[in-house]
Amino acid sequence: MTLFDAARSHMLESQLRPNKVTDDRVLSAFASIRRELFVPEHLRQVAYIDEDLPLGDGRYLMEPMVAARLLQAAAIDRTDTALIVGAGTGYEAALTAALARNVLALEEAPELARLARAALVEHAIASVSIAEGPLHEGYRPRAPYDVILFGGAVAEVSPELVVQLADGGRLLAVVNPGNAIGRATLTIRTGGLLAHRVIFDAATPLLPGFAPKPVFVFC
Repeated sequence: MTLFDAARSHMLESQLRPNKVTDDRVLSAFASIRRELFVPEHLRQVAYIDEDLPLGDGRYLMEPMVAARLLQAAAIDRTDTALIVGAGTGYEAALTAALARNVLALEEAPELARLARAALVEHAIASVSIAEGPLHEGYRPRAPYDVILFGGAVAEVSPELVVQLADGGRLLAVVNPGNAIGRATLTIRTGGLLAHRVIFDAATPLLPGFAPKPVFVFC
């Protein structure tokens, strides 16, 4: 067993299982995906710590427990198609690929997209496609999606992304409109109606471009 294998096992037993991650398929995905491949080389030794890892330019790789609980709440079926908004280095896309039929990973930072492609190739994951473009627009050419997952917190979910959700689809995001703590939220679309449920609190960093709009105060 390598040091990375031991760290991955420790992540499962010390971070995920004690924090209400009980879905065997989700746990199996986290056990099989080598997280160290999805971080810059200088962070590989700390790839499995229970913190958000800085990727540069205000971007982060989500804490494993947060990603795991979001994926568990998504209840992904093997026939589902998924969109990862703010895919970063591709870790959440790789995890989702272990659960779904295919995954579209949307990333607007060229360097992160490059790292994601390299990691997915090294991991021999072929069911993930990477598209580069503005995150707030989603990716209409492959819509609708059964699952949409955000790779960071957002102040709100834009209508442009909600309409790309299939009927019965699930959208998972840590929503933080400007408070001290974000709330991991599950949104389910049924016809033209949206139902929202808060799952847990999370201090996930905001995705650039999804920060709260400034409030003007007139004196």
